[in-house]
Order: sequence, then C-alpha cells, then structure tokens
Amino acid sequence: MRTAIFKSYQDGYYTFWFDNGDELTFEEVHPKALYKYNLKEDASFIDKAFKLSYSEVFDDLDRAIYRIDSLTLL
Repeated sequence: MRTAIFKSYQDGYYTFWFDNGDELTFEEVHPKALYKYNLKEDASFIDKAFKLSYSEVFDDLDRAIYRIDSLTLL
C-alpha cells in the first residue's frame, strides 16, 4: 500500500499525488472503496491522505488503466 493525497475527481478520473511527487490518475475504483468514500461527490476528501493499493489492467486495445483496489483514509 502507498500513501497518496486525493486531489480531484473530474470526468470519471480520480487524481492522487504520492509522497514521492508522482501524480497518478485512476479510471476505476473498486466498488467497496467508493461505497466507503464517495470521492465523486464529497469534496471534504480533497487534500486528505489515503493509503491505497492499485493495479494496472489492460483493456481490449491493450491500453493501460489504473484501478484502485483498496482505499483507507489516514
């Protein structure tokens, strides 16, 4: 699991900044994580730290998509 700051949700994309300075945009989030943290509609999560794990999956066109598998508010 890595620590990251939630920065935004826009047009289906979730943007997080990691402690090493990297920014990563996720196209998918596991439904259990979204059930617990409504990142789409609750602006109070912006600039909050989370521990998250994610995976890189490939679509039918072999395009990489990043998916958050688990999410825990710190």
